[in-house]
Amino acid sequence: MQFNLKIDTCNTISVKDFNSLYFYTQTPVIIRELTKGTLADKKWSIDYFKSTMGNLMVDIYDNSNKKTSATAYTSADLKMKFGEYLDIIAKDEPTDLRIFLFNLFKYNPQLKKEFPCPEIFKGLLDDIGFMFFGGKNTTVRMHYDVDYSNVLHTHFGGKKRVVLIPPCYSGLLYRLPFNTYSLVNLDTPDYNRYPGLKFVRGYDFELNDGDSLYMPVGYWHYMTYLEGSFSVSYRKISPNIKHPFEGLINLGLYMPLDKLLNKVFGQFWLDIKHQIAQKRANKMIHM
Repeated sequence: MQFNLKIDTCNTISVKDFNSLYFYTQTPVIIRELTKGTLADKKWSIDYFKSTMGNLMVDIYDNSNKKTSATAYTSADLKMKFGEYLDIIAKDEPTDLRIFLFNLFKYNPQLKKEFPCPEIFKGLLDDIGFMFFGGKNTTVRMHYDVDYSNVLHTHFGGKKRVVLIPPCYSGLLYRLPFNTYSLVNLDTPDYNRYPGLKFVRGYDFELNDGDSLYMPVGYWHYMTYLEGSFSVSYRKISPNIKHPFEGLINLGLYMPLDKLLNKVFGQFWLDIKHQIAQKRANKMIHM
């Protein structure tokens, strides 16, 4: 794999320039100052969430639970008070525990006023903001977003490493059928088992406190929290009319079907998916 693609960066950008340069061309970009002047920029921290919402019971996902590798469908591994979880990720210690797709605005609407959807991302989905939390070395497996939306991912509180790969390499990343993820480990890629990885190019960069990453539809991402920190994502419907329909098919057909087949056939179904992914990649290698 070659992570030699260079992502554009800017401090600020107008709606017109964002649309013409990045949104309509489906090109990723990092914007440094979208949080500037917001209450979130002044107030948001692990301590702030602990003091204001520490008693809230939250779902926690454990990366060490290998059962979740068989399907995109995942359920929480445990529940705990939000404050107790925040204490874990505040430590300078590795942890497998993370929170994702957490609609914290639902429990505390004031947060949306503290960091409203940026003007460049206004649209039908701008009332929904999902939050993500992780501690030192917490990873997020390589995937692209199942709903086929564009994502504006703004990071707070620490450093996060992001590997971003364009959708044209999906086959070479051994995407499992009926899923939007791969079992390839980007930290230790196995080129003998997955030779298609040799032909993949992507981006590798860090997000710092206050950075916003625009991820177009279908972009693969693998993230590692380098420090205890958190992010919030806003979503926007794609300018390509076919993408929302593909997202609906993923959510309404492919994911439920995969869950059913995984439940009925278990490892046998996972082995079949691996074989299909290998055949797809081999076909692309020899094109």
